[in-house]
Amino acid sequence: LSVKWATCNVGARSPWESGDLFAWGETEPKETYSDLNSLTFRLGISKLESIGFIDGKGNLTSSYDAATVNWGGRWRMPTSAEMEELVDNCRWEWIIEPNGIYRKVTGPNGNSIFLPAAGNRSGTGLRYRGTEGYYCSSSLFGGYCYNSYSLYFNVSGHDWYLSGRHMGISVRPVSK
Repeated sequence: LSVKWATCNVGARSPWESGDLFAWGETEPKETYSDLNSLTFRLGISKLESIGFIDGKGNLTSSYDAATVNWGGRWRMPTSAEMEELVDNCRWEWIIEPNGIYRKVTGPNGNSIFLPAAGNRSGTGLRYRGTEGYYCSSSLFGGYCYNSYSLYFNVSGHDWYLSGRHMGISVRPVSK
């Protein structure tokens, strides 16, 4: 793979913890996740680029990247292309253990990471914890003013997902 994936999520102290959930382009977790309090939900590509949220490739800049802001300059959120590498080049297993439910992702070199099924937040509610996982990329979905690319999984499989940018979802950092 072209990047190193961190062993745990932002806000977690171990690979088994879910960590914090973030709206796209925001660097702090919050109590309520809605389109009304989202910093980016209704902003188009040109506006996001002109105010410095995204670069010319449609990826978050370091000031609005939850991984960089919380863990430091070496770490950042993965792009949609880097998530695609994870989907296409790794073996995925559903793991149920006493301390939680995860997807074990094993790379071509034999190294593995665990992605907790942390669910997501919309409004004040936590939904799908233990049954679904959502992982945010730094990449904006160019077709709408409301979505970003993310990784989604459940017991049946894993695939791309277009997350509403107002939703609170997990962040798994990467580094070079």
